[in-house]
Amino acid sequence: MWLYEKKLQYPVKVSTCNPMLAKFLVEQYGGADGELAAALRYLNQRYSIPDKVIGLLTDIGTEEFAHLEMIATMIYKLTKDAKPEQMKQAGLDAHYASHDSALFYHNASGVPFTTAYIAAKGDPIADLYEDIAAEEKARATYQWIIDMSDDPDLNDSLRFLREREIIHSLRFREAVEILKEERDRKVFF
Repeated sequence: MWLYEKKLQYPVKVSTCNPMLAKFLVEQYGGADGELAAALRYLNQRYSIPDKVIGLLTDIGTEEFAHLEMIATMIYKLTKDAKPEQMKQAGLDAHYASHDSALFYHNASGVPFTTAYIAAKGDPIADLYEDIAAEEKARATYQWIIDMSDDPDLNDSLRFLREREIIHSLRFREAVEILKEERDRKVFF
């Protein structure tokens, strides 16, 4: 059974309207290394991975949807009171013209989300290394957004997300070691 708790995984507060920060966060919404791509990647890979790590991919994949929900909330709060001129100054004028304030899956440059972002090789160790790389790229992106932000409330939530990326990377590294040990036992016995 799957349960959804109707609250954000971590509180999201925003100090001021800031469409430029929203534009940066769009990368984590619909970009190649963003939360949607991660969730879909892990939930897809779980079907071709040994039983010992299926639960890990399921747990992290569903948590990525919780992160996607947080990012959507941040973007909404950062743009909800923005005037069209502010959206234009932030480089979100094309988005605004097509979607108004509605969220849309694209990266910070406006390139639409594509399933080409979702890697799955079918080799469990190769897939887990891809997952480690994805988590580390997301961690780096969160850090860069924090570095550009002057909003202490937003940065608190971003630091939470950055730390979760580190934890996910560590968990995937542990899974690689488990699968390598299993592989080596099969080869030598």
